[in-house]
Formats: sequence, structure tokens, C-alpha cells
Amino acid sequence: MPHQFQMPKKHVDRMIDKLGREHVQETFETNKTALVVVDMQNYFIDEGQMSGCPMAQTIVDNINKIAKTVRETQGIVIWIQNMAPSDTSQSWKTAHERYKEEKGKIRIDSMKPGEWPFELWPSLDVQKVDHQIVKRRYSAFIHGSSDIELILKDNGIENILVCGVATNVCCESTARDAMMLNYRTLMVSDGCATLTDEEHANSLITFYNHFGDVQNTEELCARLYNSNRLNTKS
Repeated sequence: MPHQFQMPKKHVDRMIDKLGREHVQETFETNKTALVVVDMQNYFIDEGQMSGCPMAQTIVDNINKIAKTVRETQGIVIWIQNMAPSDTSQSWKTAHERYKEEKGKIRIDSMKPGEWPFELWPSLDVQKVDHQIVKRRYSAFIHGSSDIELILKDNGIENILVCGVATNVCCESTARDAMMLNYRTLMVSDGCATLTDEEHANSLITFYNHFGDVQNTEELCARLYNSNRLNTKS
């Protein structure tokens, strides 16, 4: 079962006082919307891996449901795979100095294209029409990390929905940077996972208060379908 999260009332009340409603994104231009699925790789999901977060296995069905909804409402789906640069002395020394030498080597060897830990979790519904990209930092948007912005601009994307693992690391980093680059950004509360309920909640609360919206799978999909119907009629 995914993290059982509900935005605390005091934060909802604060948003209503500031904005006049609970959610920034009550409607969508669905053809300008992208689902960005962050790092749902074997390395981050399988319990036998060094950075495995088994909770991420519980969000697969929700991610697949949202991906189907986004495709059916004329949006796009982007699957991100994280790669660890091997040149640790130059490319990202500050990350690798946080690991013992043997653990740093496991990280590099595991997140290498062609290796099983690098591959996407097998029960994810990845379609030929979707996009797959590689990133090299926690955030997909920081300079030099990936080519995600080329895909978004080519497809006229303005709204980004973030799912994946870990909520408070790569998902939040990517979502925050997306908002800073002027994308309307939403994190899916039961479409993200991390090691503990506490870390998950803290991340979503901060994001909701300062960066973007937070919705669950059911309400998000309903809003996407409803918005698409309204857009089609207009």
C-alpha cells in the first residue's frame, strides 16, 4: 500500500487563505501536460539493491493509471532513468564523497546503462509513444543533467505531474526546479515513495506550501478527464 498521506488541515487552510482555494491546479490544458516518472528503476525499487526502496513497488499501479490517463487526454509521458557518472573526481565529487569507497563503486556500477539495476521496473506500462531520458543529477532540470527541456518545449508542455522515487530526493528536486523554470508543477501524493512516512509527508508539505500542487491519483485523474472533456467542447 502506498504512503497514507493527507495534507494536514492547517496547511490546506493556509493555502485557502493565500490562494482562495485548496488547489492551484483544479483544471488543466491536458494537451500541454506531461507526466514525469522519476527513477523507477530496479536499483531504487528492489529490496536487494543498495538503494532499494520497496515502498516504490506499491505505487506502480497508480503510476500506470496516471500514465494511461495522460495519454488518453493528449498529454505525454516521460520516464527518467538516473545514471551515476563514473568520473567522480570531476563530474560530481560532492555526491560521491558521501559514500564509502566500496558503496560508491556499487552506485556507479549499478546505475550504468545496460545493467539490470539501471533498467525500469518491469511492471511499469512503458509505451512506444512515451519518452525515455537519462539524467545525471537528482534533478532532471539542473544544467547538464538531461535533455528533458527539449522534449517539453517540442511538445508545448506547461504542466508537469511528478511521480516516482524518492519523494524527498529526486522527485522533489525535479519538481522544485520545474516550478523555478515556470512549469506549473504537481507532485502525486500516492504516486511517489520514499523510505519513511515522515520523510514523504515533510517533502509534500513543503512543496505544497511553497512550490506547487499536491493531489492523489484518484482526484488527479478525475480532473484530467474532466478538463479534457471541457477542452474538447470549447
